[in-house]
Amino acid sequence: MKKQAFLRGFLGFPLGIAMGYIITILISLGWAKGYYVPCLPELADTMGSEINAVILQTVLIGLLGSSFAACSVIWEIDDWSIAKQTSIYFLITAVVMMPIAYFTNWMAHTLIGFLIYFGIFVAIFVVAWLVQYFIWKNKIKKINARFDGSVPEKR
Repeated sequence: MKKQAFLRGFLGFPLGIAMGYIITILISLGWAKGYYVPCLPELADTMGSEINAVILQTVLIGLLGSSFAACSVIWEIDDWSIAKQTSIYFLITAVVMMPIAYFTNWMAHTLIGFLIYFGIFVAIFVVAWLVQYFIWKNKIKKINARFDGSVPEKR
């Protein structure tokens, strides 16, 4: 399991970077009036230049991708309940996500800013969890139906 977590984390780094850049492109398309905005101006100010800010943000979103990917092994621990898997996965990813969001200025550096960002994180997590839950529930229902003989097997 540790080897699998390491491998997934290693592969998650470039995937996190790719997803981060897709998000910056989408944000730029929506709000930047024809310009590409690779990072927030506040981060560039903090880092002394835009290139330093982009490098930091790239490393941090890579780490974010690694953490989400590595933690995915939690879903394969069969002797844990779905509640335990969900709680531990959520806790680990939140502990990684919140400091990254703070350091990259994705959230306002206030208690309200933290609470709003955390609320958005929770909402996205819940929606993603529910989608996955119902997809897997449907797949399991189909598999069980095959064993019952009520659905012919496709060949």
